[in-house]
Amino acid sequence: MTSQPLPISTTETTTTSSSTTTALTLSSLRTFLTRLFSSLRTTLSHRRPWLELVDRTAFSRPLSLSDASTRVRKNYSYFKVNYLTILAIVLAFSLLSHPFSLLTLLSLVAAWLGLYAFRPSDQPLVVLGRTMSNREVLGILVMVTVIVVFLTSVGSLIITAVLVGVGIVCVHGAFRDPEDLFMDDQEIAGSAGLFSFIGGPSVGSNVMPLV
Repeated sequence: MTSQPLPISTTETTTTSSSTTTALTLSSLRTFLTRLFSSLRTTLSHRRPWLELVDRTAFSRPLSLSDASTRVRKNYSYFKVNYLTILAIVLAFSLLSHPFSLLTLLSLVAAWLGLYAFRPSDQPLVVLGRTMSNREVLGILVMVTVIVVFLTSVGSLIITAVLVGVGIVCVHGAFRDPEDLFMDDQEIAGSAGLFSFIGGPSVGSNVMPLV
């Protein structure tokens, strides 16, 4: 008597594969968030004391436009982390005061993370029975981003918030006299870029005046 072949069930295999993919995606997301928060903590550790930023005795009118420009440059080199924090606070306040724009922006970020950044390479995106390539997904996301940023209130809100933040920074930098500020050699050497303080060298022992 010949034995009948046993039916092979693919349900368990599919479930296991899906669970593994989900676990890998969550692990990648967790690693990304861990690095992000670690980078933020490292960056914020370079901020200057806020009382030094708002020291009333250090404020005076600039003698000329050139003097104001020099003050802004020197104050930015010293208070760069504080200034970027102010920009982030202004942007966050603007978004929180406009829930629809905040929800739209969060949805856009979630789409980038879920459909492109953390989507497993062995799981192509299928839309209406059609398999989308990575290039097509990227093109659609870029197009949606352009539409959201430039054709809705989200773009104007972000631009307005950034301009307000930059205005606050420029006014403070122009009227805050940097004569009493000091930076070390390595900080001055690494102050050229906007985010040069991230991952930069440790603070040295030699101290010199900022001016």
